[in-house]
Amino acid sequence: MNVKLIAGALGAEISDIDLTGEVSADDYQAIRALLVEHEVIFFRNQNVSPAQQHALASSFGPLQTHPAYATVPGFPEITILESTADKPSKIECWHSDMTFRQHPPMGTVLRSKVIPEKGGDTMWSSMTSAYDGLSSRMQAFLNDLNAGHDFSYGFKESLAEEGGRERLASAVADNPPVIHPVIRTHPESGKKIIFVNPLFTTHIIGLPADESRAILQFLYQHNTTLEFTCRFGWDVDCIAIWDNRSTQHKPINDYFPAYRSLERIVIDGDKPF
Repeated sequence: MNVKLIAGALGAEISDIDLTGEVSADDYQAIRALLVEHEVIFFRNQNVSPAQQHALASSFGPLQTHPAYATVPGFPEITILESTADKPSKIECWHSDMTFRQHPPMGTVLRSKVIPEKGGDTMWSSMTSAYDGLSSRMQAFLNDLNAGHDFSYGFKESLAEEGGRERLASAVADNPPVIHPVIRTHPESGKKIIFVNPLFTTHIIGLPADESRAILQFLYQHNTTLEFTCRFGWDVDCIAIWDNRSTQHKPINDYFPAYRSLERIVIDGDKPF
């Protein structure tokens, strides 16, 4: 496999491997090592079937389902992320996937099916670089803090739609608020990571509301410092795999009213520590 770095902090395009053919155990192991090293990796011209995407994601571990999206027939773990003129994407902010769970995903495998003629890039930011960019005093202050994460907070727009609370009632019941450390440790690299995001994080435990808001707003701005980020321009049949433990991402919704369709699998993770 050939590796081309796309930014200073994270991100690499991987070529000279065909994910539609026979992928060996050694190749899967090499892909995992590349993911831990580069935090988000990209493959172009990979017209994989749902079964092949499922096999690629399964090489990392057990898979999760998502309570709020339609799925590919026969593959309940593959969610369909569509944006249409009538129902454009509601996800506008930086986030890590599904931190409202006790065991947030370790990673995500996203495949592009329909891509607009222009726009629709996605950005990622390295939360290891963000942590390293803090002063030692701020690192020490944050290391012992915990924060709340909540499904209902992240999906408040969907819940506010007509019939939304009824449609998502079981998802809300199955995903009560959880608590995670503000700074987590990567279980494979051992590196420290900032683990709060504006989509699902509600507050820092044990701090007055105004102090919690101020610290979170500082971290959200710090986390998206351009030097910590990379940007990927999609084509049809691209695959992005990102380490959900150590990155955040943001779709750039500059293509409306064009149609876009992606298919996503999330890989089960451990309890952050």
